[in-house]
Amino acid sequence: MAIGMSLVVVHLIGIPLTGTSVNPARSLGPALVVGGHAIDQLWLFIVAPLVGAVVAAVVHLVLADRSKDELVSDAQPDAVGV
Repeated sequence: MAIGMSLVVVHLIGIPLTGTSVNPARSLGPALVVGGHAIDQLWLFIVAPLVGAVVAAVVHLVLADRSKDELVSDAQPDAVGV
């Protein structure tokens, strides 16, 4: 649901304002061919996903339930299929 709503917002608001595309390949290709001002904005399509991934990882580490991550020293592996 969140992905779908994000795409709706990008299509309704972002594209008319900035003229960018939702597909990075669609933005990178023409920027490389045209050059000039388009190539100056190319860094955003490389850096933004990396920053988003780091932010998502940090949020996950903060919000994740770690109560089941404890190691049990005397635990025996399950004998499944034996």
